[in-house]
Amino acid sequence: MKVTINDVAKLAGVSMKTVSRVINKEPSVRQKTYDQVMLAVKELNYQPNIAARNLAGTSSFAIGLVYDNPNAYYVIDMQNGVLSRCKDEGYELVIHPCSFSSEDMADELVTMIKRSRLAGLVLTPPLSEQQAIIDLLDELGIHYVRLLSGRAKEAQSSAKNCIFVDDYAAAYEITEHLISLGHKKIAFVLGDQEHKSTAERLAGYRDALAAHKIQPDDSLLYHGTYSFESGVQGAKSLLADGNPNSITAILGGNDEVAAGALFAARLMNIEIPSQLSISGFEDSPFSRQTWPKLTTAHQANNVISEHAARLLFSKTRGHRNSDKDICHVFTPNMVVRESTGRVVQ
Repeated sequence: MKVTINDVAKLAGVSMKTVSRVINKEPSVRQKTYDQVMLAVKELNYQPNIAARNLAGTSSFAIGLVYDNPNAYYVIDMQNGVLSRCKDEGYELVIHPCSFSSEDMADELVTMIKRSRLAGLVLTPPLSEQQAIIDLLDELGIHYVRLLSGRAKEAQSSAKNCIFVDDYAAAYEITEHLISLGHKKIAFVLGDQEHKSTAERLAGYRDALAAHKIQPDDSLLYHGTYSFESGVQGAKSLLADGNPNSITAILGGNDEVAAGALFAARLMNIEIPSQLSISGFEDSPFSRQTWPKLTTAHQANNVISEHAARLLFSKTRGHRNSDKDICHVFTPNMVVRESTGRVVQ
């Protein structure tokens, strides 16, 4: 027999209205009552009917995740992180891919929000970096949280509706790692120019070189995209004609790029890492499926997106926990694997 809200109310010794207030995360419920109801919910394994809740009133019990990213691993991790929080909050998730370069993107977003009756949005790069979208959402009074590439000092001075990933610090650390292995000619296959993460990773790379008195060389840069194919083409271009720049290491804009560079090096009979070291970013499955496995920067996208969802709920539903408890800056941690090694003299 299906458990109803009335069953929960009887077991908890409260009214159905109180159970509803607890399930809807209304902040005015006393902690003792909240705990009492949640204990009954858990004991009975009660599952709220989302559709019925949406039809019963004006409140929405769904949020949206909006993305424009061809990396399937990234998207899946983001979905899983937001979904984990939605489950705890009793909400549904609407997943919406769209193109940030589309002229109709803003209208498409508004239509989606109204059609799905969303309580708010989690925006991922590069959509989260488009000021026109942010201005429109602000004008319409729509709740949102943005995932952005940025440093700790930006987070301290920014609005509280952002979760930052410190790509600069991660790129600096990886570049220093390569320098510590004796590498001075370090090439960089960059990602999409439309992503702020590309500029942040480039800045970290340049500053690490400068800190170790190594002159940055623009001929060691390849402006590509966040794709495997770009890594292949970038490595072939940089390593053409017998490696004229004496490149001993390549930094890939992400793990897909690095995997492509590794593939190209294999085609050119270049040994990894004895002749060439390669590293990536994000610690996606790509980094563990290559041979050798890639040195990279671990970016916990599922944890990052779960925090973004927590922050969104703190705004839309008067969450019981203060958003002061929510981490606003994540710094990817370097993972050293077999694709990087010391320069062989």
